[in-house]
Amino acid sequence: MANDLVPVIETERLRLRGHSKEDFAASCGLWGDPKVTQHITPKPLTAEDVWSRLLRYAGHWQWLGFGFWAVEEKMSGQFVGEMGFAEYKREIIPPLYGIPELGYVLASQFHGRGFAREAVSAIVSWGDDHFHNARTVCLVSRDNHISLRVAEKCGYREFRETSYKGQPTVLLERVG
Repeated sequence: MANDLVPVIETERLRLRGHSKEDFAASCGLWGDPKVTQHITPKPLTAEDVWSRLLRYAGHWQWLGFGFWAVEEKMSGQFVGEMGFAEYKREIIPPLYGIPELGYVLASQFHGRGFAREAVSAIVSWGDDHFHNARTVCLVSRDNHISLRVAEKCGYREFRETSYKGQPTVLLERVG
Protein backbone atom coordinates (compact mmCIF):
# COMPACT_ATOMS: atom_id res chain seq x y z
CA MET A 1 0.00 0.00 0.00
CA ALA A 2 1.39 3.39 -1.01
CA ASN A 3 1.86 6.23 1.45
CA ASP A 4 -1.25 8.43 1.63
CA LEU A 5 0.90 11.53 2.31
CA VAL A 6 2.39 11.36 -1.18
CA PRO A 7 0.41 13.00 -3.99
CA VAL A 8 0.05 10.99 -7.18
CA ILE A 9 1.31 12.76 -10.30
CA GLU A 10 0.43 11.50 -13.75
CA THR A 11 2.09 12.37 -17.01
CA GLU A 12 1.29 11.06 -20.47
CA ARG A 13 3.23 7.83 -19.93
CA LEU A 14 4.09 7.73 -16.24
CA ARG A 15 2.54 7.57 -12.78
CA LEU A 16 4.50 8.96 -9.85
CA ARG A 17 3.30 7.59 -6.52
CA GLY A 18 4.43 6.97 -2.99
CA HIS A 19 6.75 4.05 -2.38
CA SER A 20 5.50 0.86 -0.77
CA LYS A 21 7.22 -2.15 0.76
CA GLU A 22 6.44 -3.96 -2.47
CA ASP A 23 8.88 -1.65 -4.30
CA PHE A 24 11.83 -3.04 -2.34
CA ALA A 25 12.89 -5.70 -4.89
CA ALA A 26 12.61 -3.32 -7.85
CA SER A 27 14.49 -0.62 -5.96
CA CYS A 28 17.23 -3.16 -5.12
CA GLY A 29 17.47 -3.96 -8.84
CA LEU A 30 17.69 -0.27 -9.67
CA TRP A 31 20.37 0.62 -7.12
CA GLY A 32 22.25 -2.65 -7.65
CA ASP A 33 22.85 -1.89 -11.33
CA PRO A 34 26.35 -0.47 -12.00
CA LYS A 35 25.04 1.36 -15.09
CA VAL A 36 22.62 3.25 -12.86
CA THR A 37 24.99 4.02 -10.01
CA GLN A 38 28.15 4.82 -11.99
CA HIS A 39 27.74 8.60 -11.54
CA ILE A 40 25.90 8.50 -8.21
CA THR A 41 27.69 6.18 -5.77
CA PRO A 42 31.16 4.64 -5.70
CA LYS A 43 29.59 1.17 -5.98
CA PRO A 44 26.10 -0.34 -6.36
CA LEU A 45 24.02 -0.34 -3.20
CA THR A 46 23.30 -3.34 -1.03
CA ALA A 47 19.81 -4.42 -0.03
CA GLU A 48 20.50 -2.91 3.41
CA ASP A 49 21.38 0.44 1.80
CA VAL A 50 18.24 0.35 -0.35
CA TRP A 51 16.03 -0.41 2.66
CA SER A 52 17.48 2.62 4.48
CA ARG A 53 16.89 4.73 1.37
CA LEU A 54 13.22 3.69 1.18
CA LEU A 55 12.73 4.53 4.85
CA ARG A 56 14.40 7.90 4.26
CA TYR A 57 11.96 8.59 1.41
CA ALA A 58 9.00 7.90 3.72
CA GLY A 59 10.54 10.09 6.42
CA HIS A 60 10.89 13.03 4.07
CA TRP A 61 7.18 13.00 3.31
CA GLN A 62 6.29 12.55 6.99
CA TRP A 63 8.57 15.28 8.35
CA LEU A 64 9.01 17.75 5.49
CA GLY A 65 5.94 17.37 3.27
CA PHE A 66 8.02 16.47 0.22
CA GLY A 67 10.18 13.59 -0.89
CA PHE A 68 10.74 11.02 -3.60
CA TRP A 69 8.18 9.25 -5.73
CA ALA A 70 8.29 5.77 -7.18
CA VAL A 71 7.89 6.11 -10.95
CA GLU A 72 6.01 3.50 -12.93
CA GLU A 73 5.12 3.18 -16.58
CA LYS A 74 1.34 3.49 -16.94
CA MET A 75 1.02 1.04 -19.81
CA SER A 76 2.94 -1.85 -18.24
CA GLY A 77 2.90 -0.97 -14.53
CA GLN A 78 6.68 -1.53 -14.47
CA PHE A 79 8.85 0.23 -11.91
CA VAL A 80 10.84 2.83 -13.87
CA GLY A 81 12.77 4.62 -11.14
CA GLU A 82 12.71 7.06 -8.24
CA MET A 83 12.78 10.83 -8.16
CA GLY A 84 11.73 13.83 -6.20
CA PHE A 85 12.97 16.43 -3.75
CA ALA A 86 14.96 15.84 -0.57
CA GLU A 87 16.96 17.59 2.08
CA TYR A 88 19.97 15.40 2.78
CA LYS A 89 21.97 17.76 5.04
CA ARG A 90 24.98 17.00 2.86
CA GLU A 91 28.44 18.03 3.97
CA ILE A 92 29.12 20.14 0.91
CA ILE A 93 30.30 23.66 0.13
CA PRO A 94 28.20 25.68 -0.24
CA PRO A 95 25.81 24.11 2.28
CA LEU A 96 22.36 23.33 0.89
CA TYR A 97 20.47 23.28 4.19
CA GLY A 98 16.86 24.34 3.84
CA ILE A 99 16.94 24.16 0.03
CA PRO A 100 14.98 21.32 -1.62
CA GLU A 101 17.31 19.20 -3.74
CA LEU A 102 15.98 17.52 -6.87
CA GLY A 103 17.19 13.99 -7.58
CA TYR A 104 16.27 11.41 -10.18
CA VAL A 105 17.32 7.92 -11.16
CA LEU A 106 15.88 5.51 -13.73
CA ALA A 107 16.39 1.80 -14.26
CA SER A 108 18.81 1.26 -17.14
CA GLN A 109 16.22 -0.46 -19.34
CA PHE A 110 14.29 2.83 -19.39
CA HIS A 111 17.22 5.06 -20.34
CA GLY A 112 16.97 6.94 -23.61
CA ARG A 113 13.16 7.00 -23.80
CA GLY A 114 12.55 10.53 -22.51
CA PHE A 115 11.08 9.30 -19.23
CA ALA A 116 13.50 11.29 -17.06
CA ARG A 117 12.63 14.60 -18.68
CA GLU A 118 8.89 13.80 -18.64
CA ALA A 119 8.87 12.91 -14.95
CA VAL A 120 11.32 15.60 -13.83
CA SER A 121 9.23 18.26 -15.61
CA ALA A 122 6.16 17.11 -13.68
CA ILE A 123 8.04 17.09 -10.38
CA VAL A 124 9.48 20.54 -10.99
CA SER A 125 5.98 21.84 -11.69
CA TRP A 126 4.76 20.26 -8.44
CA GLY A 127 7.75 21.85 -6.67
CA ASP A 128 6.94 25.29 -8.07
CA ASP A 129 3.47 25.05 -6.54
CA HIS A 130 4.55 23.40 -3.28
CA PHE A 131 7.61 25.57 -2.62
CA HIS A 132 5.90 28.73 -3.91
CA ASN A 133 8.45 29.20 -6.71
CA ALA A 134 11.36 29.16 -4.26
CA ARG A 135 14.86 28.12 -5.25
CA THR A 136 15.58 24.42 -5.65
CA VAL A 137 18.92 22.84 -6.43
CA CYS A 138 20.27 19.79 -8.18
CA LEU A 139 23.63 18.09 -7.59
CA VAL A 140 25.06 16.17 -10.58
CA SER A 141 28.39 14.53 -11.28
CA ARG A 142 30.42 16.52 -13.83
CA ASP A 143 30.73 13.31 -15.90
CA ASN A 144 26.99 12.64 -16.03
CA HIS A 145 26.26 14.54 -19.25
CA ILE A 146 22.80 13.03 -19.74
CA SER A 147 21.63 13.97 -16.25
CA LEU A 148 23.04 17.47 -16.65
CA ARG A 149 21.10 17.83 -19.90
CA VAL A 150 17.85 16.69 -18.23
CA ALA A 151 18.32 19.24 -15.44
CA GLU A 152 19.04 22.03 -17.92
CA LYS A 153 16.00 21.15 -20.06
CA CYS A 154 13.90 21.41 -16.91
CA GLY A 155 15.13 24.92 -16.11
CA TYR A 156 18.16 24.28 -13.89
CA ARG A 157 21.30 26.36 -14.47
CA GLU A 158 24.80 25.70 -13.20
CA PHE A 159 25.82 28.04 -10.39
CA ARG A 160 28.88 26.34 -8.92
CA GLU A 161 31.40 23.59 -9.36
CA THR A 162 32.33 21.86 -6.14
CA SER A 163 33.34 18.49 -4.80
CA TYR A 164 31.15 16.00 -3.00
CA LYS A 165 32.77 13.01 -1.31
CA GLY A 166 35.91 13.67 -3.34
CA GLN A 167 34.14 13.72 -6.72
CA PRO A 168 33.82 16.72 -9.07
CA THR A 169 30.24 17.89 -8.81
CA VAL A 170 28.09 20.51 -10.48
CA LEU A 171 25.48 22.41 -8.50
CA LEU A 172 22.53 23.67 -10.49
CA GLU A 173 19.68 25.88 -9.35
CA ARG A 174 16.22 26.84 -10.46
CA VAL A 175 13.86 29.50 -9.25
CA GLY A 176 10.25 28.81 -10.25
